[in-house]
Amino acid sequence: MENTQTITKDEKQVVTSTRISGSEAVVRCLLAEGVETVYGYPGGAIMPIYDELYKYQGKLHHVLTRHEQGATHAAQGFARISGKVGVAMATSGPGATNLITGIADAQIDSTPMVCITGQVASHLLGSDAFQETDIIGISTPVTKWNHQITKASEIPEVLAKAFYIAKSGRPGPVLIDITKDAQFEEFDFEYKTCEAIRSYKPVPETQPEQVKAAADLINSAKKPMIVWGQGVILGEAEEELKAVIEKAGIPSAWTILGASAIATSHPLNIGMVGMHGNYAPNKLTNECDVLIAIGMRFDDRVTGNLATYAKQAKVIHFEIDPAEVDKNVKTDIAVLGDAKTSLAALLPLLEAKSHDNWHNEFKKLYDVEFEKVIKNDLHPTKEGLTMGEVLKQINTETKGEAAIVSDVGQHQMIACRYADFKVSKSNITSGGLGTMGFALPAAIG
Repeated sequence: MENTQTITKDEKQVVTSTRISGSEAVVRCLLAEGVETVYGYPGGAIMPIYDELYKYQGKLHHVLTRHEQGATHAAQGFARISGKVGVAMATSGPGATNLITGIADAQIDSTPMVCITGQVASHLLGSDAFQETDIIGISTPVTKWNHQITKASEIPEVLAKAFYIAKSGRPGPVLIDITKDAQFEEFDFEYKTCEAIRSYKPVPETQPEQVKAAADLINSAKKPMIVWGQGVILGEAEEELKAVIEKAGIPSAWTILGASAIATSHPLNIGMVGMHGNYAPNKLTNECDVLIAIGMRFDDRVTGNLATYAKQAKVIHFEIDPAEVDKNVKTDIAVLGDAKTSLAALLPLLEAKSHDNWHNEFKKLYDVEFEKVIKNDLHPTKEGLTMGEVLKQINTETKGEAAIVSDVGQHQMIACRYADFKVSKSNITSGGLGTMGFALPAAIG
């Protein structure tokens, strides 16, 4: 029941308090955060929230998945292509545990997502009640933050924090577990979006002296090379990256999740690095004198054997997450902060260069790869259909403007190698976790 206390002033009604249930408060919080679509699968412990969804048909759309893991992947697909927070819902026990794979996938791929799970009533917590699972303990290693709500009055503040944490800084998944009695309990609802949390600094301050040191090293380089990752896309720094590489004339490669930040047809785009990447950027990583990593984490699929990776190069790392600096590859200069801000600060300090001789080395190795691999993939002489031919036809039909959602395996690698990407956020795939079954629900999202 809703009881609204009002006062009249100048013939206008001013709402001072609204008494609603915890379950309705959840729906109102989602609407206050601009959520339009949620993905989920109902069950007993979250049924009060599902019942409230009926009141908000037309305002909040629910997509019923066939499995809770599918809800997380759909929320990921939505988040990856929109840049907004994806939302998934599930019931307690097995429903909540079925979310874990998608949550882990979102954590390692830095995807903003809020998962809301129902839980048994608070007086039953710890009693091994029917469909009770310690989802907070289970999800702690694979979430950016999680929290259990046992009182309805906690809902607005906790959900506001959940959305702020999920989307700020280096994004990631958050799980909020709500006991069934908290969903039924009524309280005076008021919602405020979260703008800051004490002791949580999502974006480290970019130090001008580090930017200057990076610019000096780049300006003195004879064979500089950039490897960018998804941090460029998450930071909406595509234009800044393009301006940097064009001014400094630096050959630039990308990781799987960095694909599409700059069009594959750009003359300074030298292809994908890593186990299934292109010959030239992989080989010449070990010949460049300055390696500039931007928004990437030196994953093992990119570096291979760390003992032999780019040992000749000075390494500059542009990174929002301090934990990634020096984690795998020793950095000579670390520029912390948001990629958009850092690259914008770097641009005016760079000297305009072309590095023609260095570019020619990449072109020579591309020709070798084309003759030995690419030509046979895209223009086979034998009967049958190659994966490369399929991607070539997709490129023709979509003109490089469609989002491509791939599952995990050889088709994923071929898609990354041969798809024409002209629009950012158009390569949607499971990178760090390599989750099979990702593509269909992600495509729905």
